[in-house]
Amino acid sequence: MPDAPRVVLLPGDGVGPEVAEQARLALELLAPGVEVEERLIGAAAIRATGKPLPEETLEACLGATAVLKGPVGDPEFDAADVRPEQGLLALRGALDAYANLRPAVQGDVDVLIVRELVGGLYFGAKGVRDDGTVFDTCEYTPSQVERITRRAFALARTRRGHLTSVDKANVLETSRLWRRVVNEIAPEYPDVTVEHMLVDNAAMQLATTPQQFDVLVTENMFGDILSDLAAAVTGGLGLAPSASLADGGPGIFEPVHGSAPDIAGRGIANPTAMLRSTALLLEHGLGRPDEAAALAAAVDVALAEAPTPDLGGTATTAQLGAAVRAQLEVDAAAAGTYPAGNGSRA
Repeated sequence: MPDAPRVVLLPGDGVGPEVAEQARLALELLAPGVEVEERLIGAAAIRATGKPLPEETLEACLGATAVLKGPVGDPEFDAADVRPEQGLLALRGALDAYANLRPAVQGDVDVLIVRELVGGLYFGAKGVRDDGTVFDTCEYTPSQVERITRRAFALARTRRGHLTSVDKANVLETSRLWRRVVNEIAPEYPDVTVEHMLVDNAAMQLATTPQQFDVLVTENMFGDILSDLAAAVTGGLGLAPSASLADGGPGIFEPVHGSAPDIAGRGIANPTAMLRSTALLLEHGLGRPDEAAALAAAVDVALAEAPTPDLGGTATTAQLGAAVRAQLEVDAAAAGTYPAGNGSRA
């Protein structure tokens, strides 16, 4: 018998454990054969071990099928040498989770931003010179650009067949490399229409007419900014999920919002982004697109009926999570399948 799929759950900090619990319950309902193993990361890990990414956590993640992570961060460590966010960057690098997928969907807007995640300005050399000059280096190799570009083309093929490559080729040498590589690869995907757009124009277009976009592919910092803008256009960071994928290894699935320590422990955090990240895990991490679609649909229904305080409602974190699971049960009964997606009822 093959080993059961194993998901490492990293609850994180602040509201992380609260929203992570709702994700765990939904995952157990939809995929009961999946093992879930909980580990520490971020501020919780620093307090317990002195490290934001303990060796035990990294080892568990490297051997997992997928990683489901809550938000990290704590004001206590904002000015410290060892910070919670360092654990996340280290985990991304160790798993080589280079392809960050940020869907933004609402009404007639359906955009997928594909962000290169382990290169560029965030991972280049940085420091302070003797004269007080500070520097951060943006570097990309052709192979880094090629692999994220191929991933974006492949995803565009499964959607509406339109790819927008975002750069700053009129100023940056790294962007000129980016544009050359995209143009070299484009003939291999004749069924995908390609356009290039400068990042400042892309930001304006995304804010005003996001309906024009299908898939956007871009480098690390541009993707960080544009994906948050896309989230704001379609409901806010509290609703936005993400998937960070590797080639052949485990991916990281996490909400893009922060740890919100100001509301931690009050039971009012919106678990939507964490639940939608779980749907991405089911699709991309476990190869269960039907269960992923069921969870995404159930979240939409439950969110409309039982919004949390950030959306003008009164539902608690647990109540919204329960509403999602109840909707999954209703949908499964209507379809004549088990809630866990294991086939037709006998």
